[in-house]
Amino acid sequence: MFALFLILLAVVSRLAPHPAWLNFTAVGGGLLYFGARRPLLQAVLPVALLAGTDYYLTTFVYRYPFHVQSYLLTWAWYAAVILLGAFMLKSSASAGRIVGASAISATSFFAVSNFAVWASSGMYPHSAGGLATCYAAALPFYRNDLISTVLVAALAFATPQLASRLIHFQRSAAIRTA
Repeated sequence: MFALFLILLAVVSRLAPHPAWLNFTAVGGGLLYFGARRPLLQAVLPVALLAGTDYYLTTFVYRYPFHVQSYLLTWAWYAAVILLGAFMLKSSASAGRIVGASAISATSFFAVSNFAVWASSGMYPHSAGGLATCYAAALPFYRNDLISTVLVAALAFATPQLASRLIHFQRSAAIRTA
């Protein structure tokens, strides 16, 4: 249930009004946690929810035409991050693995999404220099995405453990006072 809550938090974090430069969402961390804690057959749900969010933001918030082919790479990335969580964090969610998976998630999104912007829009010349300019312009977004992914993933994996320890502590205290 907590994994689904994080996916809903990811959707809300994308829809909530915030400055464009902030780029602080629960998407990467939520997808990693979902992959580590839910059966892979359930991966369709978070991908569908985030794809629906893409459609809503594109057509109603940004008022751009929506082209499915422009988003296929992003939707594949959503699924890939769920798989990354399953393979890297299901058996062991150590701090190092969480940071590593978060770095892979944020870096791959940076690479994939900015390549898609460069390839499918007229914002940058279709040359090596245009691609480099596109990536350079996105560096501040990458930094914030990396920070948010690490924080959300770390909190997601720590919360159930902290809750379990708190419950154990309360039960132990109740037994000692009885």
